[in-house]
Amino acid sequence: MLALVPPPLACGAPHRRSPRPGRGAYCSSLREIRQAPELLRSLPAIREAKRVVLVRHGQSTWNEEGRIQGSSDLSVLTPKGESQAETSRQMLLTDSFDVCFTSPLIRSKRTAEIIWGTRPEEMIPEPDLREIDLYSFQGLLKDEGKQKFGDAYRQWQKDAANFSIDGHYPVRELWDRAESCWSKILAHEGKSVLVVAHNAVNQALVATAIGLGTQYFRILLQSNCGVSVIDFTPKPRGGPPHICINRLNQTPNSPVASGTSGGRKTRKRIILVCHGTTQSNTEVFANMGYESMNMLGIIQSQKTAELLLDLKIDCIACSPRVASVDTAMAISEVQEAADCLGADCVPRYVEVKKMLDLEVEPAFQQAQKNSTGSLVVHPGWLDGFDHRSLTDIWKHTKKAWRSLLHELSNESEPEKILVVVGHPALHIALIAQCLNLTMEWMGSFHLDAGSVSVIDFPDGPTGRGIVRCINYTAHLGRWSIPVTRSTADDEEF
Repeated sequence: MLALVPPPLACGAPHRRSPRPGRGAYCSSLREIRQAPELLRSLPAIREAKRVVLVRHGQSTWNEEGRIQGSSDLSVLTPKGESQAETSRQMLLTDSFDVCFTSPLIRSKRTAEIIWGTRPEEMIPEPDLREIDLYSFQGLLKDEGKQKFGDAYRQWQKDAANFSIDGHYPVRELWDRAESCWSKILAHEGKSVLVVAHNAVNQALVATAIGLGTQYFRILLQSNCGVSVIDFTPKPRGGPPHICINRLNQTPNSPVASGTSGGRKTRKRIILVCHGTTQSNTEVFANMGYESMNMLGIIQSQKTAELLLDLKIDCIACSPRVASVDTAMAISEVQEAADCLGADCVPRYVEVKKMLDLEVEPAFQQAQKNSTGSLVVHPGWLDGFDHRSLTDIWKHTKKAWRSLLHELSNESEPEKILVVVGHPALHIALIAQCLNLTMEWMGSFHLDAGSVSVIDFPDGPTGRGIVRCINYTAHLGRWSIPVTRSTADDEEF
């Protein structure tokens, strides 16, 4: 059933608006960042576009035992880890890579060997890609770490950015190493690069690429064999390249199956679903949102509904535009039928709320009028918008994000999954809102039609959102964009 809902008066966690404290080239503050991303980066200029695919190693023996690994090299892949690496190999089998950089540690190197297979191109061991150095913590079971180190272990769990041990600040050292890695990776002549490494170092690579500091450690998840894709595009006038996260943590398994984020139980979750493809997705934005999904879009919406089948969803919020409503209804219908397979079963009611604050399409129509050419969807396409249009989108989504947090904060529902359906630009802005960024960061993320992004709240909606995945499309099967294929050239897709 549909309900048209105005934004509530109450709000979720407020954004804080003060300038960031400086720390090198990064923002280490959780406050809303007020500088453009390019001003926070120190990456070298490049001459040609480059795509980097990051993969975390498969499950290791110490992952399985719950030991703190750090940069130690005493664990190997478990049979499950080998299987995960094989799944990643199959996922990347048809993708073309020019080079593979890998951590020299056994668990990562073995994962790289499985994924790389018989490719003739070189594999380059890079010491700076080793996992975070945790010194005296390494090799301990987590319970042993608590008993032996007490306050230091609690700081590692609660305030990792300022955690120190044996005279070192591991997370700060890791961020410095990540910057060094980017200099080497971007200096390589390859246009398509595979990097196989570890959880923490891959987090640092993603964060430093877009100018985020050490306080974002454990915010951008990297699961075993999770795949993240980052696009680097040279600028006509030189300087640091434009950088766009094309996807984050596309895993061999479903991103919505687990109830934990980084080992922490999560009871509140927002799932961002991009509506299925319409003609406007691949051409210009005239009449966008007023038209129904095409056949590909209908297939994508059904595939998304199947992905979410095993979840108990009580509420779906969507933009009032046709494609979003149709996608929301497809998910709702599958949800309502899921619990009614027996003869005497009663269908479960799933509320679908049309929220005006989730409607960003009018800003696109104005942007089209202000543009001298066609606005085509490709990685970083939001950078082609004029400042006024971006500001309109940002104002809409700031209110929308607060409304969604309010919807999630009902204390009478200790566990709640809120599905939000809308245009990719809406969800890009919501992700930036979750990370306490500004609208200048909207060009740093890309989402495809039919994709799913997941944000967990292990500390509830007043706590920090943990980004579990961005632009997950594996559920679309043959109807998804391949990992190393740029959407800019996919007019026929």
